[in-house]
Amino acid sequence: MSGTSQLEFYRARASQARADAEMATLAHVRERCLRSEAAWLQLAGRAARSEEMRERLAAEKEAREAV
Repeated sequence: MSGTSQLEFYRARASQARADAEMATLAHVRERCLRSEAAWLQLAGRAARSEEMRERLAAEKEAREAV
């Protein structure tokens, strides 16, 4: 799974968890869904940072090789 598709997957799961929380009628289920959303968003943030770092390192490598 590429970084972008992984990021999209994490964001989709977070969105689904938020939707589940909004539909939940029981407080403990709603809280569980919101914790799940937070975890998916954290994973998405990590994936985004990793992707940015990969792109930056690739650009730096390309710049070094061009010299």
